[in-house]
Amino acid sequence: MSIHLVGGGWTEAGSESAFAPFVVDAAARAEAVGYGGRPRIAVIVVRDGDGIEHAARLIAEASHGGEFDERVTVLVENYPADPAILDDVDGILVGGGLTPAYHASLTPLFERIRELVGDGVPYLGFSAGAMIAAERAILGGWRIGGVAVAPEETSEELDEVTVVPGIGLVDLSIDVHAAQWGTLGRLVAAAAAGIADGGVAIDESTSLVVGGQDGARVVGTGNVWRVLPTGDGSATVSAIAAPPTA
Repeated sequence: MSIHLVGGGWTEAGSESAFAPFVVDAAARAEAVGYGGRPRIAVIVVRDGDGIEHAARLIAEASHGGEFDERVTVLVENYPADPAILDDVDGILVGGGLTPAYHASLTPLFERIRELVGDGVPYLGFSAGAMIAAERAILGGWRIGGVAVAPEETSEELDEVTVVPGIGLVDLSIDVHAAQWGTLGRLVAAAAAGIADGGVAIDESTSLVVGGQDGARVVGTGNVWRVLPTGDGSATVSAIAAPPTA
């Protein structure tokens, strides 16, 4: 199985490398189950107003990794998803937007996603899709105990930092747009306060790939910031950079 956690962001060059390993894994899955065509990838977007455009952008980015047949589902915020949209797929790609809305709409899919990933179907979460992949998912918020820990504009329409049960694909809490939006501070503060058990904050155009033959690795153009609580009300931070490309 493989789980691809992309920190969001659109760039003129480089972002496609964060998606490419996912498409390769989906193609390998299709071949392994004897499907003769291009890999079938469920593209799931939860947005009001621009869902089709967002799905098209995700598909364009992923297409750099190879050809595939997209099965697009666009849901308005808080509309529950039907698990049938995951039937006969070789990959699952969940987009970005308002993280609490993704969590609310995709909750009916959580068990099915876990089953499919356990059976070898790769998952890619982009921004919000990465955040809800965690066992303990950060939904947003910008304050802890009334004290600011991240820019207010990153709050996801929540005041206090909120952590809830997520899909459960990884045991680390995830934050995204780390260097670009200043969300690393939210994860550090959540770990120090005991709200989260540590985790990773992922830069834009960067993916943390978990599972597969190579174990955990970073691809893309930025860093993955690992945050670990120390148990004394503080936390440590270390950076893992993607290896340079030739």
